[in-house]
Amino acid sequence: MKRACLGVSEAQGKLLMLLCKSINAKRVVEVGTLAGYSTIWMAKALPEDGQLITLELLPEHAEVAAENIAHAGLSEKVKIVVGSAVETLSDLPSNELFDLAFIDADKENNVNYFKQAERLVRPGGVIIVDNVVRRGRVADPEVVDSSVEGVRALLKYIKANAKVEATTIATVGTKGYDGFLYAVKTA
Repeated sequence: MKRACLGVSEAQGKLLMLLCKSINAKRVVEVGTLAGYSTIWMAKALPEDGQLITLELLPEHAEVAAENIAHAGLSEKVKIVVGSAVETLSDLPSNELFDLAFIDADKENNVNYFKQAERLVRPGGVIIVDNVVRRGRVADPEVVDSSVEGVRALLKYIKANAKVEATTIATVGTKGYDGFLYAVKTA
């Protein structure tokens, strides 16, 4: 499998698969496909009639992901949508709700992606946002880059949001010190 260095680690891929299994996910939406590594892990957890829609900005990443997904034998479960996820998420209908959303794309749009995930995920569904610790830089007020600011805006949005319960889980592993946000839509 072709794998980009920015994708999730094997341990996180396995965690995503287990999360999908634990909630009996049938429908998953992913923001940020890259090479399809996380896509494959989550699609493996879906039932035979399950569906994963993954959104990728760059056609060259979508092409590599499609090859990897086909090689894994999961093409029937996965649909890759190419374009800006801010726009393509808006195009997804809210009458066919998802069980889980996984957001792993440009951090500057985290709030936009999260709001769309709220619209698209069923009550009791899960929203995971990757890379929210960023080697501890999110907690350091001296750091002011756009990715860190995007994470801070998301955390501020969630803190004031009564429609989700959420926590941040720090991770240390092959990709260093980072973490993800785990949220459950309550309403």
